[in-house]
Amino acid sequence: MTQLATVRALQQRISGMQSLRVENGLPVPPGLVELLPGGALQRGSSTVVQGSLHLALALASGVSGSGSWCGGIGLPDLGLEAAERLGIALDRFALVPDPGSHALGIAGTLSEVLAAVVLRPPARVSHAEAERLSARLRDHGSALIVLGPWPRAQCTLRVIGSRWCGLGRGHGLLGDHELTVRSEDRRGLLHHTVRFAEDGLPAPSPELEPEAGSTIDVEAGVRLELVPS
Repeated sequence: MTQLATVRALQQRISGMQSLRVENGLPVPPGLVELLPGGALQRGSSTVVQGSLHLALALASGVSGSGSWCGGIGLPDLGLEAAERLGIALDRFALVPDPGSHALGIAGTLSEVLAAVVLRPPARVSHAEAERLSARLRDHGSALIVLGPWPRAQCTLRVIGSRWCGLGRGHGLLGDHELTVRSEDRRGLLHHTVRFAEDGLPAPSPELEPEAGSTIDVEAGVRLELVPS
């Protein structure tokens, strides 16, 4: 059986187990509400996340926690245990780790039965390719979370800084993890502080001034992967 045929069979199985309700928004965890216009993932829309797979999965965890199916495409390095700790229900999570050149086609097929899809495209996507997939998202009321650039995204979230809390000078344990996130959407450019608690889950966080030397510049080329220990 080819990969696309396997995905189609998976689609049929999921379709028989749930029915999607078309609503305006899909929930995200309370600590991430301020990142998105309207405080939710909008059905039929795409959200770009740059600099953090952890943040992308955290956005999807609210959808998963509400009882809907989600999926990940092009994520060969995804740790399922870490995803579960974030709140992803693995029994309602379809993973296609290495889709090759079929990533967009598989995303379109699975969008018919998944409420939210986390996608890492294999290469830069053209406006025409993005619009074809967006049309399918709108038809089926699904939301797309993209790791990397994407034409005409409804919202772009870029992690521009990170710091760990709990460490002293050569002692202590890693605890909360704070991200500085810049959002760009219809509200303009905004800066947010997002805190992931020690258990890996996002929680509301007050604005804190970063300590000198504590910020990792993700834009300088540092790949930030937040996997709970």
